[in-house]
Amino acid sequence: MLKLAVLAPFVIAVSAGSAAANSASWQAEILAAHNEERALVGSPPLVWSEKLAADAAAYAQELADSGAFDHDPGNESQGENLWMGTRRAYSAREMVGSWAEEKAAAMRDRRWWAALDETGHFTQLVWSTTRTVGCALVSNRSDDVLVCRYYPAGNVIGQSPYSGRSR
Repeated sequence: MLKLAVLAPFVIAVSAGSAAANSASWQAEILAAHNEERALVGSPPLVWSEKLAADAAAYAQELADSGAFDHDPGNESQGENLWMGTRRAYSAREMVGSWAEEKAAAMRDRRWWAALDETGHFTQLVWSTTRTVGCALVSNRSDDVLVCRYYPAGNVIGQSPYSGRSR
């Protein structure tokens, strides 16, 4: 049975893992998946950050080792999206695609933050003032754990993910 879990992002301000999973080609694939979704709403493309990827890898390893699935309580300056699913069952595009599925809910309500658990992955993914991303995938015996970190962080209450202006 395939399983999939996502967790709505929370930002204040409102690796082990397989070498192939974090290779240059995997990084290019996950970055392309991010930028394709961003282009659909007019957000500028993201640039890969090795520092964010290293931060993501450290936290992904912690989650994989503990079996926990919750946002990093020590992270106060980076946006964060989390994903977990059956080991080796999903591509990078499918993982990012699970966050993009929240688009309809985010587009439906100008006050996207009222339903953060239904919109927050997508809004962080496309947040127009975010410029860099770094992601890491770590596996345990049964699951892949993906952590993506974003800077500057998105999901700022009272702002639009598409223009950075207040709504």
